[in-house]
Amino acid sequence: MLILAIMGGVLLVLLISLITMYNGLVAGRVKVRESFSGMYVQMKRRADLIPNLIETVKGYVEHERETLESVTKLRTQFLNAERKNDQAEIVATGNMLSGALKSLFAVSERYPNLKASENFRALQESLEETEDQIAAARRIYNANVNDYNTSVEQFPSNIMARWFSFAKEPFFEVDGSVAIPPSVAFTS
Repeated sequence: MLILAIMGGVLLVLLISLITMYNGLVAGRVKVRESFSGMYVQMKRRADLIPNLIETVKGYVEHERETLESVTKLRTQFLNAERKNDQAEIVATGNMLSGALKSLFAVSERYPNLKASENFRALQESLEETEDQIAAARRIYNANVNDYNTSVEQFPSNIMARWFSFAKEPFFEVDGSVAIPPSVAFTS
């Protein structure tokens, strides 16, 4: 009788441990998805500001059409990735869009009237604030991914993760082309 009670107690402790591990993995995955959503909201906000920016800039820099078209094209790619719910493409086009906007702001340096425009300055400030919020959201997302991926890999939760198909999540990394300010050369 005592042996059955001990075995029952051990099984109960084991069951509680398994449930706790499973719930921890679920909670970690939810935090990762929630933090991606927070980052995505800021990326979407940036994409929504771009048409106003393009319209403001068009009147001043008509012969900088290539830069404007690049920003517009990348915004469209971002929105298409959103419709497909393709997280990897959202991240990739978001990175490229950051670089294209930096190029656009670098081009604006050549046009004093544009830089003096109140609409342009307000849009530039909004976009810079949004970029800062994206960077903060990216740090939170990556911290949550780190915690979750650690749980997926550590023993004994890695066994539970394998049983229930918990996969590692990718980090949101900024590619080198975004981290390095673009060089802009103007020809006379």
